[in-house]
Amino acid sequence: MATASSHRSTPSFAPRKALAQEIRSRVAGPDAGERAARIWDRPGERWFTNEDPIARVNGHASMYVGGIRALLLQSLHPLAMAGVAGHSGYRDDPWGRLQRTSDYVATSTFATILDAEAMISRVRSIHQRIRGHLPDGRAYAASDPHLLGWVHAAEIDSFLAAHQVYGATPLTPAESDTYVEQAALTARILGVESPPTTYRELQLVLSSYGGELEYSEATSDVIQLLIEEPPLPPALQPAYRMLAAGAVAILPATARRLLGLPTARLGDAVLRRPLGQFSTAAVRWALGQATITAEADAPA
Repeated sequence: MATASSHRSTPSFAPRKALAQEIRSRVAGPDAGERAARIWDRPGERWFTNEDPIARVNGHASMYVGGIRALLLQSLHPLAMAGVAGHSGYRDDPWGRLQRTSDYVATSTFATILDAEAMISRVRSIHQRIRGHLPDGRAYAASDPHLLGWVHAAEIDSFLAAHQVYGATPLTPAESDTYVEQAALTARILGVESPPTTYRELQLVLSSYGGELEYSEATSDVIQLLIEEPPLPPALQPAYRMLAAGAVAILPATARRLLGLPTARLGDAVLRRPLGQFSTAAVRWALGQATITAEADAPA
C-alpha cells in the first residue's frame, strides 16, 4: 500500500525525469549511457583523480553556465570563429556541436589516458583540414597555435569562473593555479604552445588577445543561438534563460560591451548568485545530483 509520503513525492518525479531526459539528450546526446560507460567505467590509468581541481570543476553542474560563457567569449575572435562558422555546422546543428564539445571535455578529463589521447588525436586531425580566409582576406587555420591558445584560455577561464561563483565549493587560489596547470596538459597535446599554468598567467594570456577581438557576423550568430533564440522547447526556455543570464553576468565587462549585452549596472551580486545558483540548482535537481558523473549518465 502506498504511504502518504509516497503520494506527496510522486508529482515531482515525472517532470524531474522529463527535464533530465531533455537536458541529457541535448548535452550528452542519445548515446549518453554508452559514453558514460566508456569514459568512467573502462579500466585503465587516468591523468586525473576525482579529487583533482580539474575533475571538481569539469564534473560540476556549473559547467553548463561556464560553457555558455565560453562560447560567447570565444565568439569575439573572428579568426577563431571562422573555422567554427564555416566547418562545424553549428548553425544547423548547435546541439550536435555541443555534444561533441562535451564529449571532448569529459573524455580528456575523466577517461583513460589511451582514450583521451585518441580523442585529442582525432580532434587534431580535424583541425588540420580546417582552413580558409575571411572576406577581408585574413587567413585562418584551426590548427594555428595562436588561435588554439585563445580558445583554450577562454574555455578554462569560463569553466573556472562559473565554478567559483556557482559551484558548491569554490577552489582556493592554490587550487585555481592547479586547475590551470592541469588543463594545460591536454592543451599542449592539442597544439597550444606554452599554455598558461597559473591563474595569473591565464589572465595575462586573455588580456594579450584584447586587440584582436571584435564583433563579427559569427558573433551575431552565437548570440542569436545562445541568447536571443535558443533552439529549445517552451518548457525548457525559462530555466535555460536563467543559465544564460548567469553566464552573461560573469563575463568580463569589456567582453559584455563588445558583445552588446547588458552590463551589470545594478551590481554583479544581483545578477550572479540568485540567477546562477538557482538555475544551476535546477540542473542538479534534474540530473539527480550535484555533480555530472557516470551515475547521472550526463557527462558535461
